[in-house]
Amino acid sequence: MRLLLDTHTFIWWMTNAAALPPSTRKTIADEENAIFLSAASAWEMTIKYKIGKLPVVAGFIADVPTAIEEQGFIELPIGIAHGQMAGALDGHHKDPFDRMLIAQALAEDLTLVSNDMQFDAYGVKRLW
Repeated sequence: MRLLLDTHTFIWWMTNAAALPPSTRKTIADEENAIFLSAASAWEMTIKYKIGKLPVVAGFIADVPTAIEEQGFIELPIGIAHGQMAGALDGHHKDPFDRMLIAQALAEDLTLVSNDMQFDAYGVKRLW
């Protein structure tokens, strides 16, 4: 399976948070799956950490690429087509980071790992 982690999913994975269901944790840990993290998530975490809204990421925010690599995850850059697709999405979801994740999941045929049920309105495959 090809999975794209939502920002909160990545944070909960990295911090071993109980909020991440055991079945989801098992799927992420399965080495048969390709796990992606979007540049949008790194952007979102960095902004929120800088303004004091996300202190929990302090242990890895300074070097997200290394954190991704150490987990065996794959960096997903943002391309022009992703930007256009995110901008063209219907207005169900107002969060620009989530809109980018939706666009990337659709464009790259990835299953989005998230507890955000609003994603379902866009027809993305979602795992939780």
